[in-house]
Order: sequence, then structure tokens, then C-alpha cells
Amino acid sequence: MEPVTATVFIARPRDEIVAYLADVANHPEFKDHFLVDWHLTREDTEGRGAGVRFKMKLPFSRFSWGDYTLVEVSPYKVVERGRSGKFNRNRTMGTWSLSDAPGDMTRVEYRYEAESNMPSDSLRESRGWWKRKTAKAARRLQSILEENRDRGGRVTVAGR
Repeated sequence: MEPVTATVFIARPRDEIVAYLADVANHPEFKDHFLVDWHLTREDTEGRGAGVRFKMKLPFSRFSWGDYTLVEVSPYKVVERGRSGKFNRNRTMGTWSLSDAPGDMTRVEYRYEAESNMPSDSLRESRGWWKRKTAKAARRLQSILEENRDRGGRVTVAGR
């Protein structure tokens, strides 16, 4: 699938946005409209190595589980790498790129790409669906950080 990008400008400092994105327990708050049933892959939710597993609400998908792990967290970038689909054979990568913008704003760009190994997997990929969902996730991130509204659930460790 060709990469999908979504860009928003958030009126918060870049460091604050990176700290929020570096905690995978926050991700369901703005991605729960298309990713559900979140589970942590380790107890520590922050920084490099933190990961989650979830179910995608992708239409007509029989193999809808996926996961990702944070592989890079820097002041300007947060990178998620994961797998999805049948037997977890499809590689995925999400990159949050942050840069300073005029007027005390931060430009946040999310780029999602998926690599299908089988022709049957690429037939199921819907670029338009991913584009709509990532754009909405970026807008929800903006409203959460600027106005503290439109928050979804936060993933926790069982028993907390």
C-alpha cells in the first residue's frame, strides 16, 4: 500500500507532544475509532520498546489483529513498527514527525505505510480507509492536546 499521511498544527510545545506520543498507553485515546481491544505488550508504556496489540475495524477483514512497538523516540520523531494480517506477515510502520511552526505551533505529520507479502493481503488494503482514519486520529490528537476533549479510553495493565 502506498504511504498515507495526515498533518495537523497543534498549539502546544513540541516536547509536550513527543512526551504524549512516546507513551503508548495514550494512543487509544485518539485511535480508538478504528483500533479497538488494546493490550499492552509490556508493563512499561513509555519510550523505546513500549508496544501494544489491538484489533483493527477494517471492513471485510478476517485477520484483523495487529501490533506495534516504538522503535525510535527523539525530540523530532516517534516511530512505530509492527505487524498485522494473517500470521502477522504484513509489516507496518507509522512515523510521527514533529517540527516547530510559526506562532508557537508544532507541525505534526503522521505517515503510515504497510507492506503486504501476498497479493491477497494487498487486495484487502484500503488506502482510502486508512487515509480517512489517520486524518481523524491526527485531528483527535490535536483536540486532546489543545482542548482536553474528544478523549477515548486509555489502555492499562490488567488490574490497574
